[in-house]
Amino acid sequence: MADLSAARERMVKHQIAARGVRSEKVLDAMRKVPRELFLPAHLAEFAYQDSPLPIGSGQTISQPYIVAFMAEALALHGGENVLEIGTGSGYAAAVLGEIAGEVYSIERIEELAVSAASTLAELGYDNVQVLHSDGTLGCPEHAPYDGIVVTAGGPAVPDALKQQLKIGGHLVIPVGKHKFWQELIRVTRLSEGDFESEDLTAVRFVPLVGAEGWAGETDAAGSTRPR
Repeated sequence: MADLSAARERMVKHQIAARGVRSEKVLDAMRKVPRELFLPAHLAEFAYQDSPLPIGSGQTISQPYIVAFMAEALALHGGENVLEIGTGSGYAAAVLGEIAGEVYSIERIEELAVSAASTLAELGYDNVQVLHSDGTLGCPEHAPYDGIVVTAGGPAVPDALKQQLKIGGHLVIPVGKHKFWQELIRVTRLSEGDFESEDLTAVRFVPLVGAEGWAGETDAAGSTRPR
């Protein structure tokens, strides 16, 4: 496979830093993770274009900028315990794995979970564990989490995820009443029963399917809304 490190550096400079992502930990993580290895081989040459790409099973790998934006919104300093809902190809989990101490990533589609786990293992991300389960219910056995990030859009914030968030921690999730258009919001846990929510940006993600999400299966994209 061709060396795409120069393309990766250009991506970070022009698509991410130029749009306002300032966290050096996030920028460094985006420089390190080879996005092309998380794509089907025939799409590797498009790894650093500014868009989501299909990964099979009706799912997508998100636009690089939105991966970085969501990672920065978690406000990680390094070494945290993080939960990701929606592993997909494993790319965003790898980015988080460069920063966090432990990452637990849940994928409801078994084929994607197996593939992502294999790719992450091959690349040496032994601090990232992929689980095949209903992500809307979280992973209580490893809670509480310093940060939770959801890479699919739900009709509301799952209560199960809020309850697994550490006090002071952040939950970043796309929420919207329409399956294909959402507002990316950040929920901060202030105390046992108090949460603060803020809108970050308009986005478009695949639907969050599960007990506390949408029912059924549908296709969509995974990117920021064109402005």
